[in-house]
Amino acid sequence: MSLLPDPPLSNLRILVVEDEILISEMIANRLHDVGCEVIGPAASLERGTTLASNENLDGAFLDVNLTGKPSFSIAEILTRREVPIAFLTGYGESAIPEAYRQIPFLSKPFELHELIALVRCHFTKDTPHRCLASR
Repeated sequence: MSLLPDPPLSNLRILVVEDEILISEMIANRLHDVGCEVIGPAASLERGTTLASNENLDGAFLDVNLTGKPSFSIAEILTRREVPIAFLTGYGESAIPEAYRQIPFLSKPFELHELIALVRCHFTKDTPHRCLASR
């Protein structure tokens, strides 16, 4: 039995909006390792909004809570632009409003392989893959 190779992740432009510097660096480094181009990371709602509004993106990871401010206004911008998103949260599903409950999320702390599985699953346009990082 042969397995199909994973779709390439090179040149995928992924926005990272995360206010904790160590987490954002870890995410950015791992995405770079697999060939993605990281947009940001943005540590504030304002910077995340600017990047979400103006950049050409293939996907976005949004921390739900940015120094006390919810990131759902960024999610709204990206949803209108039809950019796939995934949330990052330390608060669990209850921190995500009902309108966004269909959006995949990773609970902090998460493993980097879960992050990459989510990229493959939701941010690529190739053959759908089973998402290992789903709820």
